[in-house]
Amino acid sequence: MTVTFFQDLPVPEEPRPGRTVRYVPPAWAGAPAHELPAVVHVGQFLHRSRNFVLAVELAKVYSTGCSFNLTWTLRRAQEDDEAWAELNGAFFGHPHSMQPIDRRPFAALLLGVQLADGTKARADSTLHARYPPSTGKQPDPPALVLQNHGGNGGDDEMAGKGSLWLWPLPPPGDIRLVAQWAGLGMPETSITIDGGQLREAAAGAQKYWP
Repeated sequence: MTVTFFQDLPVPEEPRPGRTVRYVPPAWAGAPAHELPAVVHVGQFLHRSRNFVLAVELAKVYSTGCSFNLTWTLRRAQEDDEAWAELNGAFFGHPHSMQPIDRRPFAALLLGVQLADGTKARADSTLHARYPPSTGKQPDPPALVLQNHGGNGGDDEMAGKGSLWLWPLPPPGDIRLVAQWAGLGMPETSITIDGGQLREAAAGAQKYWP
């Protein structure tokens, strides 16, 4: 084989890759990794009308808090293309929504919780769906974070899912879960969940590795 220019030069060594450090979110920002949660059935509608449903399916209970699985579906009724496009913008939180700027924060999906001891927290889809929780200063409990906000849509129906992380575990007594989505015609509404049942279920959460 003919000797070429490059054969006379040493081949540089590839740099050894450094070890990647796994990001571990703070406890208030989400469920702990490497933990199998206990599951508590909820099965309640926060809203159910002729064309829109928002429901809480279940709660996944961990040692540090609990995550509520939410699902929502909007189906087309008599809306023309322009009205349906406007609903589409409200459903997916498009920035070009026709809502006036001063009303947009209240037109989006709003979620809140009131615990048996009277403390409250809120989670707004306009904030937590686009920006991950800060890893800075720990908020005063309780903290409520909307996660995995997404969905799909078509010409006659739109559907979405999300999870609502509540930290820490609630005290015994009733939890009032509150929701509002004015952009989809949903007024403020609420359901009640047994906080004591969630707290007891936490004993069934299992770590992957002791």
